[in-house]
Amino acid sequence: MEKKDDYDYGTIKEVGKASYEALLHGKGLVKAGAGLLGIAEAVEGYIKDRGFELAFPVNISINQSAAHYTPTFDDRSVVPENGLVKLDVGARKGHYLGDCAITVDLSGNYGKLVEASQIALETAIGMVRAGRKVNEIGREIERVARSAGFVPIRNLGGHGVEQHELHADVFIPNYDNGDTTELEEGQVIAIEPFITNGEGLVREGEIVEIFQKTGDAAVRSGETRSVSAFVEENYLTYPFAGRWLNREMKGLSDFAIRRALAELSHAGALETFPVLVEKKGGMVAQSEKEMIVEKDSCTVITT
Repeated sequence: MEKKDDYDYGTIKEVGKASYEALLHGKGLVKAGAGLLGIAEAVEGYIKDRGFELAFPVNISINQSAAHYTPTFDDRSVVPENGLVKLDVGARKGHYLGDCAITVDLSGNYGKLVEASQIALETAIGMVRAGRKVNEIGREIERVARSAGFVPIRNLGGHGVEQHELHADVFIPNYDNGDTTELEEGQVIAIEPFITNGEGLVREGEIVEIFQKTGDAAVRSGETRSVSAFVEENYLTYPFAGRWLNREMKGLSDFAIRRALAELSHAGALETFPVLVEKKGGMVAQSEKEMIVEKDSCTVITT
């Protein structure tokens, strides 16, 4: 493997291992009737107790929701009895980021859908090497999905993982989108096939609980300035959950926090991550692993 001069591959592997262990811990908590807030906080606590920070809030997306659901501070929702649950987890150490995901089928009815996402992922991993075109990977993901009677979600996909940035440079599609960008030796990437029995597209839902600081803005409210300063100091430019502010800024009401987040978002200081929902209400399965691209293969680090 040709190393990038500014990469600490030992730390990258350490973060990947921690992310995967947290994912498995969370998988064991996904049971019918379990509170989503309890699961998220348990997994996030698991990561922090092992000396890591969070690359992003734990995502627990159920059934037609594909990504970006994280509980509110007072969330009372529970895992449904027949839920198809996507758990997406990432640890962070310094500016090195982990990212991995799994789907748990509590119904027993979507085993083939989950299996298709897993096989698509393993097939894609087997193709990874320096010089591989990303559309070739997408083509195989789609082939696996369609051979099982499903379709890939075309407006979601894998991504490069850089220091400071979880979704960086290269985009790895779940179908042949014609992008002939080649993977580079030493590059860190995450591949995540989203497979559905729906249309194969996601839309933005109304729920927004994940945010990321992207810049500064002149705001009038003192409370909003306080929230902005707190975010910058504690979460830097990494995604964070609104509920973290409820827990850590105890002097502010939920209303004040919501108003501040809305004002900062409107001013362009925050990026928002709405829950992504399958466009026609199809069920969604996701599998994701992170890896280092090598000359003739890759090293999976979330394992």
